Amino acid sequence: MTTPQELVACVEKLASLPAVYHRIRALLDDPDSSVHDLTEAVASDPGITARVLRVVNSVFYGFPGKVGTVSRAVNLMGMQQVHDLVLSTAIIGAFAGIRPARMHMTRFWTDCVFRGLAARTGARQLGLADPERMFVEGLLADIGHLVMFQVDPDNAQIALETANSKNIPIHEAEQAVMGCNYAEVGAALASSWHLPGGFAMAIGAQLMPALAGPHVTEAALLHLANHILATDEAENPDEAVLGRMDPMSAVMLEMSVERITSIRATVRNEKSAVVALFFPVKG
Repeated sequence: MTTPQELVACVEKLASLPAVYHRIRALLDDPDSSVHDLTEAVASDPGITARVLRVVNSVFYGFPGKVGTVSRAVNLMGMQQVHDLVLSTAIIGAFAGIRPARMHMTRFWTDCVFRGLAARTGARQLGLADPERMFVEGLLADIGHLVMFQVDPDNAQIALETANSKNIPIHEAEQAVMGCNYAEVGAALASSWHLPGGFAMAIGAQLMPALAGPHVTEAALLHLANHILATDEAENPDEAVLGRMDPMSAVMLEMSVERITSIRATVRNEKSAVVALFFPVKG
């Protein structure tokens, strides 16, 4: 048996967020910082700059006209959205070198993008102020599994096989075999990386959103995204989502079969382009 913090401590030696992200986060938290300060911080890292401009000029945002400079990107998007974009690319970059032997990494990241898009689309339906934040949280929602399969692959595999053979939820099998589940590990990673307030609470409570306190809506959106992904190949998948969801979360998010159908259609329409955007094929 091990704790989420112990698992995260092991993987932190291999994965960390770049210095430019921490600088951007500090600027966002500083009431005296300016758009110019943020522009300079992003521009100081050529790799981050290239990724920001690539994403800003994609269907992910859909801005009219070409955005050729970081300063224009920051002015169009705002400081919070630039932070969210840098964080999403930094997370993917931090784990680029981690490829557990027992995980299909292409499928893993494709599913992460699916969750991110589903959470983002649900947030837009609700009219939340920062739906891009939900994309990042969705991208991180299953990161605990990556940590578990990297640090303790034997027990992670046993938990997966137990869940399949006994037809029980994976988090219950993980709790029995390892002493913690993927949501708890993901929350521990978000805490150790000092991500914005609420990330750890929402990720940790995605299985039981009511436990997320003031971040219950974010946790409920992750909960919804998980079930939309899990039913994507099922017969009558949108009805199945409502049958699987926590009833209180479904009511809070004002979910209906029609809304779920709309979210799923948006994700399916955008997924391939967004996967290619964040994981470009290297020639």
